[in-house]
Amino acid sequence: MIEITPLAVSAADLAVGGEPVAGRDVRLSLAPAATRHSLRARDPAVLARVIGRALPERIGEMRGGIACLGPDEYYALLPAGEVLPEGVGQAVSVVEISDRALGFVIEGEGAAALIATGCPLDLDHFAIGRATRTLFETVEIILIREYTARFHIEVWRSFAPWLWHALAAAIADG
Repeated sequence: MIEITPLAVSAADLAVGGEPVAGRDVRLSLAPAATRHSLRARDPAVLARVIGRALPERIGEMRGGIACLGPDEYYALLPAGEVLPEGVGQAVSVVEISDRALGFVIEGEGAAALIATGCPLDLDHFAIGRATRTLFETVEIILIREYTARFHIEVWRSFAPWLWHALAAAIADG
């Protein structure tokens, strides 16, 4: 059973840290600003044509900033200000959701061990370039392995303060 760290009475008591937190051979920091899109389509070829980009072909694969999260679901994490066509009149859904989430970067030799304190995935077998929806304790996240010792976590903005403090506490407890 995973024990949820008692960090605050409510999320209003927390704030995402502005300064990186380091220790235990790991560093936690905010990711650079980004544009995020939720992309859905039954036919990936139609979606690729609408947005003018190749899509990942398998669930868990990431290509050009786009992760395939399910059979008809993609998550685009693009440089700040980048715009995708909406596909009006096409059998696709392209929704800009940049304000919904924040990104965290966890890097260093202890990155996988830190994430494993609250995530059920076997990170020893989580390939570079892989992206998936998972949990950290009870909070839904999108986890992306960018390099051997570098992960990117996308989390809904309302859960971000709690997750930031849970990760910082795990670093401090190291």
